[in-house]
Amino acid sequence: MNPLRWTFRAQFLLGFLICAGLLGYAIFLQLKIGLEPCPLCIFQRLAFAALGLLFLIGALHGPRERAGRGTYGVLAFIAAAVGIGIAGRHVYVQLLPKDMGSSCGPPLAFLSETMGPLEVFRTVLTGTGDCGNIDWQFLGLTMPMWSLVWFALLAGWALFAALRKRSTRQ
Repeated sequence: MNPLRWTFRAQFLLGFLICAGLLGYAIFLQLKIGLEPCPLCIFQRLAFAALGLLFLIGALHGPRERAGRGTYGVLAFIAAAVGIGIAGRHVYVQLLPKDMGSSCGPPLAFLSETMGPLEVFRTVLTGTGDCGNIDWQFLGLTMPMWSLVWFALLAGWALFAALRKRSTRQ
């Protein structure tokens, strides 16, 4: 079974399962291994959750029209692009030299109690804190680097699933 030939529903369901698996693994690392997420990690989780939700809704709906599939694909691509931006910022913060303040600010709970939502978002993306710490690596890539890879792959998958030509019975 070639996933490139699957139906739109099956392809979007696979996207949802990948997002759910990535979120499950992040929660496992937090609860069982003790890796506490920084604010940028939490934003990446939210982006994966939004992307997974769009994949799930698209899979459940399973539109037959090209326009409907395209709409789901573009929406999923936008969610993945937001994730790419957040993960890219996180990778940038991690790659900064330690003396340049490679971090992301106070804890998210403190920020949300003292600021509005837009100020929190701006502060996390531009501020300093513990986001520069590298607590986990696999094959030489940090968790934000892997997130960046997965967001890029899922963005491409969403567009492929939504925009590829299908036979009349798919």
